[in-house]
Amino acid sequence: MGEIKSSVIAIIFMFLSINLYSQEIVAEKGSFGIDEINGIIVWFNNNLNSQNVSSITFDTVYVLENSTKLSYNKSFSLKSDKSYKLYVTKLPIIHITMDNGKMNSRKKIAGKFSYYDSEQFFGSAMSIRHRGNLSLSFNKKSFDIELGKDVKFMHMRSDDDWILDAMYNEPLRLRSLVAANIWNTIHKPYYLNRERNAKSGFEVSYVEVFKNNTYYGLYQLSESVDRKQLQVKKNNGNIIKGRIYKAESYEGGPDFTKAPDKYENALPLWIGWQSEYPFLDYNSDFEDLFQFQQLVVNGSDEDFKTKISEAFVLGNAIDYFLFVNAIRATDNLGKNYYLAKYDKGEPYFIVPWDLDGTFGVIQDGKQIRTTNDILSNGLFKRLIELNPDDYKKNLKSRWDFLRKNIMSDKNLFSKINFAYVSLTEQKIYEREQLVWQNKLTKVSNETHYTYLETWLKNRLSYLDSYFKNL
Repeated sequence: MGEIKSSVIAIIFMFLSINLYSQEIVAEKGSFGIDEINGIIVWFNNNLNSQNVSSITFDTVYVLENSTKLSYNKSFSLKSDKSYKLYVTKLPIIHITMDNGKMNSRKKIAGKFSYYDSEQFFGSAMSIRHRGNLSLSFNKKSFDIELGKDVKFMHMRSDDDWILDAMYNEPLRLRSLVAANIWNTIHKPYYLNRERNAKSGFEVSYVEVFKNNTYYGLYQLSESVDRKQLQVKKNNGNIIKGRIYKAESYEGGPDFTKAPDKYENALPLWIGWQSEYPFLDYNSDFEDLFQFQQLVVNGSDEDFKTKISEAFVLGNAIDYFLFVNAIRATDNLGKNYYLAKYDKGEPYFIVPWDLDGTFGVIQDGKQIRTTNDILSNGLFKRLIELNPDDYKKNLKSRWDFLRKNIMSDKNLFSKINFAYVSLTEQKIYEREQLVWQNKLTKVSNETHYTYLETWLKNRLSYLDSYFKNL
């Protein structure tokens, strides 16, 4: 009789202990998204503890199938009126809500936006449109967003203009982020001592997005490249100081293969260049760019050699040439970059843009195994051929320096591996592929990663030999 009583007491104590150490959690507003269609819940929580959790209140109470410790490295079964798969994330949660039937790439429409991370919960009205060219044909769309006021997200600038890049064409969802971070580490604006907030590129960060309460997966939140980002000088009345032109299309301008004998300011486009700043009284100003185009394309060898260092920042040319070739950015020498000028009388410099077609794939995600070539255009060819200011010697010296630190095998593979392992272990690939299946996901992540590793090893080996013998 005493043994039975002891057993009953032990069982009661066990259940009391489970209840005592099992938490019933209430999730904070904005910290989660519930996808009723796919049965997925993604919840931001960067402070998991070691206690078991029995239930979580989101919009209502959801009971875990088994009381357990939460983790970023597992999915969990939840039940309310039906079953759901729960993922806990360290990445910020973004909700965008709009009339999907009115969405297009030409004109922004009204909508609502919210953002949640450990630092803030922010909600705002927004205007939004689809963005991109080739990417407009993809099922998972990228977005250009303008918020109701400036806001700072993570390590990025305070602003109201933001880009959500779907990365749909890039199987590992890491090439653009890694490339952008490499460029920002390699290169700093030459005028940084005059403009301490100036950036040489754009900052990016991963987020998880819900569109109209449907899980849309992993996105890259990105700053814009504009006057504020580069801190180029504002106009002084009608006196133009700083300038920014976007390499918009392959019409001979951005790849420096064409220099017409006239220009037209009535339109924002000229031979593939799009005027981003300034745009005065609905007119562009291509006169200064016209002179630069003439020097690069039609200037005599002597004129080019003596004037190019005053017209273009040669240190920027070196870094950009090395960067584009290291990652083999095939679409970034005649398009997908910005040409800017800090102030009147100052030299031009380049800022990269759209870095998804890199590291062995092109812009549609197709693998291009080529590693033994050099990417160039009219400007970079003349710099190497005519060698102004010991350009080739400085190019080789800079490559040797970068290969010993920022672009060493160890550092480059560490950056790529960190992103890949994080996306794998935190089940981000898993939930991304629950909602987005395309031809790229028919091959395993491991196969894509092995391809990237092999490609980069061969690419770096070839470039080491090329610059050694230049």
